[in-house]
Amino acid sequence: MAASGNLTGIWQGLYHYPRARAPVGFTATLIESGAWLSGSIHETVQDEWGDWCEAFSTLLGKRAGQAVTFAKTYDGGNGWTHSVGYEGALSDDATEIEGRWSLPGNGSGKFLMIRPEGRRATILREAFERI
Repeated sequence: MAASGNLTGIWQGLYHYPRARAPVGFTATLIESGAWLSGSIHETVQDEWGDWCEAFSTLLGKRAGQAVTFAKTYDGGNGWTHSVGYEGALSDDATEIEGRWSLPGNGSGKFLMIRPEGRRATILREAFERI
């Protein structure tokens, strides 16, 4: 699948903090329409007291070739309503997005998203297109 492949689907991700904190895993559902990306993210994170909690957010962004940018905005649960910016590069086979997240005034770190079903979904999509 070339990088022009549609990003719609379920992605598994991981982001790292710049400090000595454990990486956070997340599941993202992406919908690509034209150059626009939308979707949602679910993650289990530690709050300011060190307790683990579920966090939900929406995703809105753009894609230009292999460049992927989006903002993740928390839904207000746990008192979080802030947005986090993500900038990444799509792999040639359109199954990975790797880059950096940033929260102005509060740091940045690396992230990686993988679409394990990407190859299988492409094969199915191509099969349906032939029918």
